[in-house]
Amino acid sequence: MATLSFEGETHGELVIKVRRWLASLEGEEPGHMATADAIEQGAELTKEALRIIAAAAPEPIAQHEVVKALTGLGYKATDATKEAIIDGLDSVEEVTGGSVVKRARDVAEQAVYEMNAQVARQILKSLRPR
Repeated sequence: MATLSFEGETHGELVIKVRRWLASLEGEEPGHMATADAIEQGAELTKEALRIIAAAAPEPIAQHEVVKALTGLGYKATDATKEAIIDGLDSVEEVTGGSVVKRARDVAEQAVYEMNAQVARQILKSLRPR
């Protein structure tokens, strides 16, 4: 019987590893992720942060109904925001045939490249003898 296992300290780490593995099976580049997946991961990280913050409070405070209610509202707000963003992007993609989302992804990749080139120039400049 075949088995598959992933190790991680948090839920987010496991999700990332599983998605990378799935992307490798589908022939996608592991560094690229679908926009909806990135939004989903961001929402899960936000909810994990809310859970950690609530758990870090002293027990009488963490167990108080107000803290529980606020944490629950944070989860609901995060999920509602995630769904609204994904629905909005789906609408934009449907109207434009995907060109706007792809163009934004291309611009983002270019911006990262340009930023890295500027950092490299600064490093080279600082290494040159004066």
